[in-house]
Amino acid sequence: MAQKLKAIGFDADDTLWHNERIFKMTQAHFATLLADYTDHANLMDRLLQAERRNLGHYGFGVKGFTLSMIETAIDVTNGNVAASVIAEILDAGRDMLCHPVDLLPHAKAAVENARETHRIILITKGDLLDQERKLAQSGLGDMFHAVEIVSDKTQEAYAEIFARHGDGAEHGLMIGNSMRSDVLPMIDAGGWGVFVPHGHEWELEKAAPPKSNPKYHVLPNLGGLTRLIHQIEGC
Repeated sequence: MAQKLKAIGFDADDTLWHNERIFKMTQAHFATLLADYTDHANLMDRLLQAERRNLGHYGFGVKGFTLSMIETAIDVTNGNVAASVIAEILDAGRDMLCHPVDLLPHAKAAVENARETHRIILITKGDLLDQERKLAQSGLGDMFHAVEIVSDKTQEAYAEIFARHGDGAEHGLMIGNSMRSDVLPMIDAGGWGVFVPHGHEWELEKAAPPKSNPKYHVLPNLGGLTRLIHQIEGC
């Protein structure tokens, strides 16, 4: 029987290793630095607005997040933010770029098992150097047949990636923790989208799930991926 799936794509941040909780810790420190100027809820709302505005300029990742924190600090202090606070924000951003990589449960086994039967691709977005660093430190780098670090995850991006590394998106599966980035555009491209919720979800990655689509699946963790692949293949 011919395989339905030729290639399997894995998201990186908060799918294979922890990431969003590092952002949450940095946000908590940021709130402490600006506590004299505004309350926590307003600060987080202003920061989210800045991140949304800046995505088209800075893209995804720590560097854009750091610049958005600086912009928000200037905004909420009416331009009176101390240079020492800016310096602490920059230090926090550098600390994020050096944070150790902590694999999620079942991540290594899921990648190893998928590699035995299919071509596997790491598809991630964000800062190029940071993503390369995390992949190298994860111990998973040599397992992937291909690595794609993109500016954004779109239907067109998935169609192009799975055409180059497989037989097209209709014979591909993408697994990740973001409904907006990992699931919906992959399904729109004709492939399977597998949602693995992480618990810490960035507001800008939230979207309504395509519950009625037969190519949409949800797994509580990566431990169920091998069984799902077998189910799709009809094994």
